[in-house]
Amino acid sequence: MGVSLYQLSGHYIEALDFLTDPETDVPMQAVNDTLEGLGGELEDKAVNVAKFLRNMEATAIAIKAAEESMAKRRKAFEARVNWLKGYIKANMEATGISVIECPYFKLSVAKNPAALDVFDEAAIPAEYKSIETVTVEHIDKVAIKAALAKGKAIPGARITNGTRLSIR
Repeated sequence: MGVSLYQLSGHYIEALDFLTDPETDVPMQAVNDTLEGLGGELEDKAVNVAKFLRNMEATAIAIKAAEESMAKRRKAFEARVNWLKGYIKANMEATGISVIECPYFKLSVAKNPAALDVFDEAAIPAEYKSIETVTVEHIDKVAIKAALAKGKAIPGARITNGTRLSIR
């Protein structure tokens, strides 16, 4: 995992590193069984597992930043490729050259299939238009929650209280 944010007991880091590796695709039940088999009190296990998950969170954040950086770089390359294609095409058209061949590839300026350009929608005759009416039903969850909180019964809805793990 690289540099750890938290120091972990050796047997925990080995087990968790293998068991939670997304590429090993170990079933979560096997992870649970292994964690149950590790020695120590619940408090020690929880602290070690929480340290490990913090390390995983940091790794996920780093991966996300790398993905964003790579996407930005990819878009820059794609834009440059498109610009260079346009540059070659414009110069071939300006000089009247329609084909350039070399041992590696063949460049040619080809006509695109006919495409429709609707430059004035208002001028298009009615026979070529259609009207679509879309009705979208939205559930007002805020209003339902407020009504339920006031004691009103709403069929198909209820207020629930779950739990979550908080690590501060």
